[in-house]
Amino acid sequence: MLGERDAQIERQRIQIENLTQAVLHARKKMYGPSSEATQVTGQLNLFPEQEQLLQELAKQQKEITVPEHTRKVRQAGVRSEMLSSLETEIERCVVSEEETCPVCGAQLTKVGEKVVRTEVVYEPAKLKVKQYVQEIKKCTKCGSQDSEKLSPTFVAARVPKGLLPHSIASPSLVAGILYQKYDMGIPLARQERDWYRIGLSIYRSTMSHWVIRCSQEWLEPIFLRMHQAIMETCSVLMGDETRIQCNKEPGKKASSESFMWVVRTGSFEEIRAVLFHYARTRSGAEAKRLYTGFAGYLVTDACDSYEKVEGVSRALCWSHLRRYYIESIPLDSAGKELKGSKGAEAREWCDQLFKIEKKIQGLEPQERLEKRKELSQPVLEAFWSWVEETSEKYTANESLKKALQYSRNQKKYLNTFMEDGRLPISNNECEACIRPFATGRKSWLFADTPEGARASGIVYSLVESSKLNQLDVFRYLSYLLEKMPEIDYQYQNDPSILDPYLPWSRELPEYCRIQKKMK
Repeated sequence: MLGERDAQIERQRIQIENLTQAVLHARKKMYGPSSEATQVTGQLNLFPEQEQLLQELAKQQKEITVPEHTRKVRQAGVRSEMLSSLETEIERCVVSEEETCPVCGAQLTKVGEKVVRTEVVYEPAKLKVKQYVQEIKKCTKCGSQDSEKLSPTFVAARVPKGLLPHSIASPSLVAGILYQKYDMGIPLARQERDWYRIGLSIYRSTMSHWVIRCSQEWLEPIFLRMHQAIMETCSVLMGDETRIQCNKEPGKKASSESFMWVVRTGSFEEIRAVLFHYARTRSGAEAKRLYTGFAGYLVTDACDSYEKVEGVSRALCWSHLRRYYIESIPLDSAGKELKGSKGAEAREWCDQLFKIEKKIQGLEPQERLEKRKELSQPVLEAFWSWVEETSEKYTANESLKKALQYSRNQKKYLNTFMEDGRLPISNNECEACIRPFATGRKSWLFADTPEGARASGIVYSLVESSKLNQLDVFRYLSYLLEKMPEIDYQYQNDPSILDPYLPWSRELPEYCRIQKKMK
């Protein structure tokens, strides 16, 4: 009886300790620093052979000749160059004609002038009404007695096609709404007040209607062409998914979760683009549909849905693995890490791999692969040996058990980055593209309808792809909304007509690109 009671008390103690650590980690995640950078003091408690290996690797890394990125000091004249593209207004401060010398009272004569200071003046946005007046001409001969045609002939001037029939919406106005919501994170409710401030009374429901209609009619063809080009031409893609609430999704409660799937092209691909695809679920069938036509490497997390994608080689993210081990590091009551934990040892192995990647990031793919075999391979072998040794030892730390199990189950995919120098070691670049969506979601909270959610995915795709290609988001969206109605659905017979309008196209006008004025 006493033995059973002691065993039960021990189990309860372990359970309480695991729950306490879960609370401490949750508090640290909510209130602690958001950076994932390693923040420890003192020497980690590694095995002697591990410390020796890390020291040898550190010596080898010094032999890599790729310089690390350093922030350049601003050169002289940067301010003048930056301001040169702006309209300049000179305000002269003159001495009054009646003013005389304060010493002797004699007349004053001008000897020169100097620039005292330079300011940048902000003028709030303004609206104007633009009316299209169509000229109509009449034939001077038709309808006369000498003409074979008895009725007169009228010729009307060509009028550019409108964005939406019977609407005051212009390409620039809708582009401004899209830019503010999807790039600047300003929801339509706040925009409604701002438009009213500058003289336009426009309801958020009207703006929402414009966004959905323009996305469906003019921007979705661009999105679909982007999707097709990415799947057919790229060999390395990164994928992830994030949650979105859609209130009026048929068959689902308003509070239930739908998903926004995100696809980003690899850093060595000629195409630089991001796709946001709205879906009801995170099922394997949805992943299979999204990646139809793609054959190459797919870098993701360990979500089982990606197993359904056919014809791809999966690679997993080491940042995700590193987070598992960070969550297993015991914390004290103040949220500080306790020294000598196994989770800290695993994090050190992961950090060594990321340090190597940072050193070789400027190399070509083949050189990167060679350096990985030389430097990363020994770290990997030592890490997997550490995983096997640690897994054989008893531990009451449930988070560490979970991290070790994850490592063993996903070993094959975690090693994939050693097969090709174009592969990233993590999915961080894709997650960076999701961050603007996640930040904006805190403001607009949810999508009211599936159509609105799909429209958001389309616009976010164009916005984030514009950023990757150094485009001015507002000008690019204005350009698309101006040109697409003129195409008049000709792309349905020949989709290549849309190629000059894609974000990575070199045929885009120069004014759509960001003009850098900084040295």
